[in-house]
Order: sequence, then C-alpha cells, then structure tokens
Amino acid sequence: MSETPAKSDHILPEILQRDVVAQSRLFRVEALHLRFSNGEERVYERIPGGNRHAVMIVPVQSDGTLLLVREYAAGTHAYELGFPKGLVDAGETDTEAANRELQEEVGMAANQLTFLKQVSLAPGFMNARMAIFLAQGLYPQQLVGDEPEPLEIVPWPLHDAEALLEHPEFHEARSVAALLLLLRQLRNNV
Repeated sequence: MSETPAKSDHILPEILQRDVVAQSRLFRVEALHLRFSNGEERVYERIPGGNRHAVMIVPVQSDGTLLLVREYAAGTHAYELGFPKGLVDAGETDTEAANRELQEEVGMAANQLTFLKQVSLAPGFMNARMAIFLAQGLYPQQLVGDEPEPLEIVPWPLHDAEALLEHPEFHEARSVAALLLLLRQLRNNV
C-alpha cells in the first residue's frame, strides 16, 4: 500500500494586482501580479472560475453497457465521443446536476449515483472543477436540455471499456479520467 504524501506547507503567493486583460461572452482573462514567499515577483495569466462547476456522468446499464454521447466540440471543430456532462445550476447539488444532465443528454435517470472523484482541468491556467459520478440503476426519463442538436447516444460494452482508450474520437481528458476511475471502481468492488 502506498503512503499518502504529506500536505504541502507552501505559503500561497501574495496577489499584488489583478487586471482583466481580455474578455469575451464566455471567458475573462486576468493577469495576476504575484509575490512569492521568497520575494520573487511574476505575472501569471488565468481564466478565473465563476461560482459554477461541472459534473460528468459515467452511465452503466444493468446489462453492462456504457452510454456515451457524440457531440460537437467547438474547440476542435469536430464531433467528439465522451461521457455526458454539464454545469451545475444555482441551488443544485452535484448529485442533482448529474441526474439532470443524464436525463437531458441520454434520456435516462439513475437510481444510484456514486461519486468517483473531483478533477480539475489545467489548474495552472483556470479554476475549472468537475465532479465525476458513476450512474447505475438506469431507467428511461427524458428532460429537455440546451444542446443545439440531438446528441448521438453511443452504447459501448463495459467488458471492452479499455478499447475506448484507442478510439480516435475518445480523447477528451476528463472522459479518459472518468473511464479510468470507473475501471478502478469496478476492480475495487470485485
């Protein structure tokens, strides 16, 4: 069994100044003028997070089928294969958001949602957190989502889950992490 590393006792840098250097409808870029505990000063740019974070759901049907979605991703200008995901709405818990997103994107609700892990995306540049859940005990339940077009639901046999890692459309880091967390969860439950 591996030892857990001790918590860091580093002193956070002091923020001397914060400037907005760019802004769009979706993002704000800040320049942080920082002073580190050793006196060094640097300017870092970041996309600060808002009050909303996201969830990702790994739906597994009772017959051992994973449910993925294929949807358009503007960043790559391509259709990508991954797990259903979305933002947590104000007043919603992560678990409630996960079940809502599952209904909006896959047309299924879950009797059981198991929290797997919270991950972050590029913490050196942005504050984006995502809670990943395993969804089981699925039953048909559709909610209207905000997608501009219907998402393609792609069933994938759980016994061949590792083959997803080789699929050319399955490369988004959070979906890859979710798949590996699922495989670890299943291994630990045997």
